[in-house]
Amino acid sequence: MNYRRLGKSNLQVSEVSFGCMALNPKIKDQSNLLFKAIDSGINYFDTADFYDKGINESIIGKSLGSRRNEVILATKVGNVWDKNGKTWHWNPSKRYILSAVEHSLRRLKTDFIDLYQLHGGTIEDPIDETIDAFETLVESGKIRHYGLSSIRPNVIRAYAEKSNITSVMVQYSLLDRRSEGQILPLLQSQDIGVQARGVLAKGLLKGKPPCSYLNRSEENINLLQKKILKKNIPYAATGFVLANEAIKTAVIGLRTEPQLLDFIPEVSSPLKEIDLKWLRDCFLKNHYLSHL
Repeated sequence: MNYRRLGKSNLQVSEVSFGCMALNPKIKDQSNLLFKAIDSGINYFDTADFYDKGINESIIGKSLGSRRNEVILATKVGNVWDKNGKTWHWNPSKRYILSAVEHSLRRLKTDFIDLYQLHGGTIEDPIDETIDAFETLVESGKIRHYGLSSIRPNVIRAYAEKSNITSVMVQYSLLDRRSEGQILPLLQSQDIGVQARGVLAKGLLKGKPPCSYLNRSEENINLLQKKILKKNIPYAATGFVLANEAIKTAVIGLRTEPQLLDFIPEVSSPLKEIDLKWLRDCFLKNHYLSHL
């Protein structure tokens, strides 16, 4: 496994990281799977207080146990479940963030969070207040670094300009190259690490039946799937993402040991330049249409 420095921090994250959202909430002890990931070289685990109403964090806290200090632990804040348990609302206020972190720390069974991320965001948010909340948590030692998880260019630019964010999590894949235009170059120029999510495009790049995706029709997806299958480029989806220097880790949702073992070889060697060129030419760029 290779490792890359996340932004200006001292966090060295594995190129493939463990997206914990996919964990089965009915299995409370996932230590075997998480330990297998650690032994395979994965050291970055991403969750959120929103996933399964906090159950996801609790599973990770219980499962990591004595190996907590071997990993970089990231979680997110901002989406709040309503009392009915069916709907939620957005709250990026300082008061809420300072309260929510205590619950995450308790569920994760840890004294600190390595990376605390805002789980979304709009340009109408009280951004300065939100930043102040994260800075307060850094000063208190409850979090080591903070970041942003967003697909909105105007929000990403605002935080890149105003804050000391370590990283931004964006949606990026062969089928979603929107961030290549301005966002990835901007973040790279400011040494803000980028985490890529949606690398497999809801499984469309891993063999799921074709369907429309962003501005691409079902017919187009079907054609692209056939082309890439015929070309037979091993680990094309992950390799393409990690070939971009701005990307520090590909966050993959993992649920089972076979899935884990399937992804470990994907970072053993980079794609050949000729294969990268073919992929770039075949999977044409798309662009943001809103929140510019």
